[in-house]
Amino acid sequence: MLRRAKDLAKSPQKQGSRLAQRSVHYEAAFEDFLRSRAAPYVAVDEAKKALFGRASLKSFDFIVYSEAGPNLLVDVKGRKFPDAVPGARRGGQRAWENWVTRDDVESLIQWQGVFGVEFTPILTFAYWLQGPPERGPFEDVHVYRQKHYAFMAVSLERYLAIAKPRSRKWQTLSAPSATFAREARPFTEWM
Repeated sequence: MLRRAKDLAKSPQKQGSRLAQRSVHYEAAFEDFLRSRAAPYVAVDEAKKALFGRASLKSFDFIVYSEAGPNLLVDVKGRKFPDAVPGARRGGQRAWENWVTRDDVESLIQWQGVFGVEFTPILTFAYWLQGPPERGPFEDVHVYRQKHYAFMAVSLERYLAIAKPRSRKWQTLSAPSATFAREARPFTEWM
């Protein structure tokens, strides 16, 4: 398992290759963003999860090679960002929504053990902006299929320091919106 994961980590996505077939628009938008920035990456294919051995781990979404620091194990979480001021609600949505499951967290921790210290697990929240981008708090907005997205990321380690249990039934965690808004950084700063 370890050898296959390290082999995968050594082979970034070639610039001329096609996008992975992604049914989740948040992940497809993030991959398009990476390509637009000429970032070297590997899209993790759920269908090939068995190549990682017998471990029953939830897979992450991308390996991104960074010039700014360690390479990244990226788990993309898609959320809508309301057309409102941060912290306000509109149509049942909250700004800076950032919940994750315990399985997301535990799997990323185990993946870091597989890949080693040269890789940092991060949670990247792909916010689909529900209003005009100029009304949002984001400086870097990516357009994909006529939708506007902002990609904000936080290391798993930092997220765990600020997160609290959200739902015992659903086994989820989340950080307070204001705290998360201060801690998360645009994904471009991780590249």
